[in-house]
Amino acid sequence: MAYESPLLRRPGVVAPPEDHPEAGVPWHWGDPFAEQRTASRGVAVVDRSHREIITVTGEDRLSWLHLVISQHVTELPEGEGTEALVLDSHGRIDAHMVLAYVDGTVYLDTDPDAQATTALPKGGEKQPLLDYFEAMKFWSKVDIRDATDEWALLTLLGPEVSTMLSRFDIELDTRPYAVTRFSGGIARRMPWPGPSSVDLLIPRSELVDWWTKLTDAGARPAGTWAFDALRVESLRPKLGVDTDERTIPHEVNWIGSAAHVAKGCYRGQETVAKVHNVGKPPRNMVLLHLDGSQEIYPETGDPVLRGDRTVGRVGSVAQHHELGPIALALLKRSTPADAELLAGTEDRVVQASIDPDSLPREHTAPGREAARRLRG
Repeated sequence: MAYESPLLRRPGVVAPPEDHPEAGVPWHWGDPFAEQRTASRGVAVVDRSHREIITVTGEDRLSWLHLVISQHVTELPEGEGTEALVLDSHGRIDAHMVLAYVDGTVYLDTDPDAQATTALPKGGEKQPLLDYFEAMKFWSKVDIRDATDEWALLTLLGPEVSTMLSRFDIELDTRPYAVTRFSGGIARRMPWPGPSSVDLLIPRSELVDWWTKLTDAGARPAGTWAFDALRVESLRPKLGVDTDERTIPHEVNWIGSAAHVAKGCYRGQETVAKVHNVGKPPRNMVLLHLDGSQEIYPETGDPVLRGDRTVGRVGSVAQHHELGPIALALLKRSTPADAELLAGTEDRVVQASIDPDSLPREHTAPGREAARRLRG
């Protein structure tokens, strides 16, 4: 049975469409643009309790995780977090997760129904992420649990978040991914969407109580509409929306933040290292500004065209309180920054332009540079 947050029964809440990627939690509370403004200038709280929570404990918790995810975590200190991926054998993205490590437990929160390509020879089928982790345990001394029924995620957004935390005696370092335990749960500092975001992992049985305490203390209720608009502005992808079955980490800004280029021993590492050291990704994720004069918008998966040639695909589409209609898109790396583009298909085609500030800085592949120096 699909998840449905108890907050969807609150007065004034608007649920997302059934097929929406964030189905199961509030989409907005009646005024999504005001919610965005508050999330940018004050403090807002977003229900993200539909995310799955996996815990990893045991003597080998860090060394085992190091082998199965894309991030370097063997020396992850307690009170820290990070982001990570699970890749298939070709380096394509299977799953994305955010970690918090505290009191001997690694908490991983990930998208609902997260899956990974089976490790069985000649397999290729997808299986639940938890099942994939279990299959990769072998003789490692780890305990992997689905803790979704125990924990729920709320996210605080805005420059006044620190003031809100102090009201609940939560002392959290300002560095990205800092983690602390407090009397009600676990807090994790996030660098997106916006510079002042904090995730609160609280007991699921106390979800409504914590929502009430936070809103009574001054946090404005906000939905995933506002969260996604700020996420798009922050150039942060959502798996399955801004990615397709061919996407590799380099294309969507997950090198460094979620995939480590220097460590080995994880599935897909060869592709990550090769593209970083001697190649370039075939596509780049960019921010598109959309013509909203006719209030027609493309949808996720629609093509992006330059003339009569398809040069990419539309990912997340959002209406931003300041930028207007915007979208993330995967475009061929050869697409010029000033290209005149069309996004959409059928009766939802609109003009689009690339935000030049969203273009990734040109990366000098270390392997190519070393070869150039050898040639003189």
